[in-house]
Amino acid sequence: MMNRKILLHSRPQGMPTEETFKFEEAPIQEPAQGQVLVKSIYLSVDPYMRGRMNDSKSYVPPYPLGEVITGGVVGEVIDSRSDKFSKGDKVLGMLGWQLYNVAEADKLQQIDEKIAPLSAYLSVIGMTGLTAYFGLMDIGRPKEGETVVVSGAAGAVGSIVGQIAKIQGAHVVGIAGSDEKTSWLTKELGFDAAINYKTTSDLKKDLQQACPNGVDVYFDNVGGDISDAVMTELNDYARIPLCGAISAYNEEEGGDVGPRILTKLIKTRSMIKGFVLGDYADRLPEGAKMLGQWLAEGKLKYEETIFEGFDRVPEAFLELFQGTNIGKMLVKVDTAEN
Repeated sequence: MMNRKILLHSRPQGMPTEETFKFEEAPIQEPAQGQVLVKSIYLSVDPYMRGRMNDSKSYVPPYPLGEVITGGVVGEVIDSRSDKFSKGDKVLGMLGWQLYNVAEADKLQQIDEKIAPLSAYLSVIGMTGLTAYFGLMDIGRPKEGETVVVSGAAGAVGSIVGQIAKIQGAHVVGIAGSDEKTSWLTKELGFDAAINYKTTSDLKKDLQQACPNGVDVYFDNVGGDISDAVMTELNDYARIPLCGAISAYNEEEGGDVGPRILTKLIKTRSMIKGFVLGDYADRLPEGAKMLGQWLAEGKLKYEETIFEGFDRVPEAFLELFQGTNIGKMLVKVDTAEN
């Protein structure tokens, strides 16, 4: 049996292309003692992966050229040389973009599809849901009656952030890139207002109308012009969880230039803090418990955009930067492929 892999073929300058990736076939490895062989079912594609394609210092090492790209994977154990897992167990881990992965058993988490669909472990109760939970609850700390603004609000993280803010009793405003998305935010997820940044003629004016009492918490997934506009509406002691800046991920060096916000932050005594989920590694059970509880109570809804087929992994990744997805972007590996 042969394995299929996706390698980082070249470091992109600006927007990645299909040529950034390379497919390769190789024999499937057998697990050693303490390892398992996992057949991929769902692969996660995430914006942060773009940063790892650059050869630059960050909170995680860059992907090596010519090596398999790694990310969140849900799969099935088909061979085990560990007492921890049996054949047929479903698992979650940071694994390669490939049909089969040999993995250390102690680096995998067993998951139960009777509790939630397998894909949910990569979305609402997985990395993106946990990112939303800790970023909002630990840094944003919304209080009842405050105003929370979320950029990238129809994405995997933003859509959960807004719903958690509503659970906390906040007035929630989302910013997204299509009428379909803004309608979903208000009609399905319960956001109080949503703004289509692509069609508005005056984002600052629309923000003032949607946030008559100013902005207390700004959960930033996007950066760029959108964040520049939100910063002008901050209240005193506003909190800004800085989760992502997807608007700039494909900019050439020196291309992401905007207003200087330091004076505004001083005048309002606001706090801005960048974070990654790894900062909360020792608290992940707390977040998973709360997300699972809210999901079971019907307080959280989620959407997934799923591409079918291993060959479409690069396409799904590139689509992230076109803003076509609603909720979490995933690839489901066709059972016929492996």
